[in-house]
Amino acid sequence: MSKVVATPAEAVADIGDGASLAVGGFGVCGIPDRLIAAIAAGTASRLEVFSNNCGVDGHGLGVLLDAGRIGRVTASYVGENKEFARQYLSGELEVELAPQGTLSERLRAGGVGIPAFYTPAGVGTPIGDGGLPWRYRADGSVEVSSPPKEVRVFDGRRYLMERAINADFSLVHAEIGDTDGNLVFNKTAMNFNPLAAMAGRIAIAEVERLVEPGEIDPAQVHLPGVFVQRVVHTGEQDKVIEKRTVRAAEEGRA
Repeated sequence: MSKVVATPAEAVADIGDGASLAVGGFGVCGIPDRLIAAIAAGTASRLEVFSNNCGVDGHGLGVLLDAGRIGRVTASYVGENKEFARQYLSGELEVELAPQGTLSERLRAGGVGIPAFYTPAGVGTPIGDGGLPWRYRADGSVEVSSPPKEVRVFDGRRYLMERAINADFSLVHAEIGDTDGNLVFNKTAMNFNPLAAMAGRIAIAEVERLVEPGEIDPAQVHLPGVFVQRVVHTGEQDKVIEKRTVRAAEEGRA
């Protein structure tokens, strides 16, 4: 049975207030822009987001941030998003920061049914000991802090227990997808997309090129269709450059 839906708006129509979203992408690379825009065009608010970062000002998840539609974010870093930093420091947004490898493994674990795992990352730091500010008050004091994590010793080394992430929905962007939901990502756009898709109970993929089952070489499939519930064909998209860096032409050269 085809998993294709006609439009991004139809694909995200049942995402409501308070829904949790695992969102693929890294900066502005491989972000599901069309799906995010469709959510922004709706009314869903108080969203909980799991993503490597929150896009940049005016792009990706930054669109939902600008509209005040996100209530909580679990991410690896704030990045270049000034609005993200402003909302966090002013107490408008709750933020849980996690080591990047830990975040990716929490998403993967959620996708394969592992409830928790142990990692040495963060042992002896506020990540493990607790006390990281999750939410500030408007006066700059800390309202909510991270709790300490469980520590176990294996072969004489300490490890933190990290809980898996399971989200209500996943939003991902792929270069190629077939009507059964098998996906191929373009180079570094692969980043967090497969992991985010796995973590969502309902994974929604926007694809630039839609093909029929069998047209993708099985050996080239990056994410099997078993993890994907909805596919929407969005066509090729304009690529946003997060930070353009150039140098002056050398004298005598064009």
